[in-house]
Amino acid sequence: MSRLPSLLATLAIVVALLSPFASAHGNGMDMSMDGAMDLAAGQMLPYLHFTPGDIVLFYGWVPSSKGAMVGTCIGLFLFALVERWIAACRGVMEAHWRKSVFESRAQIAQVDKINLATSSASDKASLTSNNIRGTMTLRNAPPFNYVHDLTRGVLHAVQVAVQFAFMLIVMTFQVSFILSLVIGLGVGEMLFGRFASHAALHG
Repeated sequence: MSRLPSLLATLAIVVALLSPFASAHGNGMDMSMDGAMDLAAGQMLPYLHFTPGDIVLFYGWVPSSKGAMVGTCIGLFLFALVERWIAACRGVMEAHWRKSVFESRAQIAQVDKINLATSSASDKASLTSNNIRGTMTLRNAPPFNYVHDLTRGVLHAVQVAVQFAFMLIVMTFQVSFILSLVIGLGVGEMLFGRFASHAALHG
């Protein structure tokens, strides 16, 4: 029991010596959310602003001059166009895949109808596309196709990755970047949206 006071005293001295190193300084960052968070290569303002100097996706992409801001806005505009182009490609491919599945089922249904021993020649002649469509509604889910479904998965993953990048860019609160993305998405839908909608209607 006589060693307990000396142990406590030693522990208090160690804690006192280590307390300056253990105090949180936020790794050199001001953790208050009232102002800008100054980073090594840029700053993050927690409100909508036009001030240059925000980090765009990568550590080295910090447009700080007017020319760099204009170039970044053009790049983000084109990036948004690419996202709408990918979405249009997905729509066209989905319509094409649905059409190919329908045609293959129609052929199978027609062969099954023709091969029925009980059907007469007049019954075979009265077989129409509406009857084929009614036969195929018994199974709505298309079978797994390695080429179609792998392509669908890759396109979806790419589109989601692009949308996550959009989210990170919007989180910079830089109004120029946000407007570039919004305008690019609108122009991209104007350019490519009709292909997907047309394919969905006529697929």
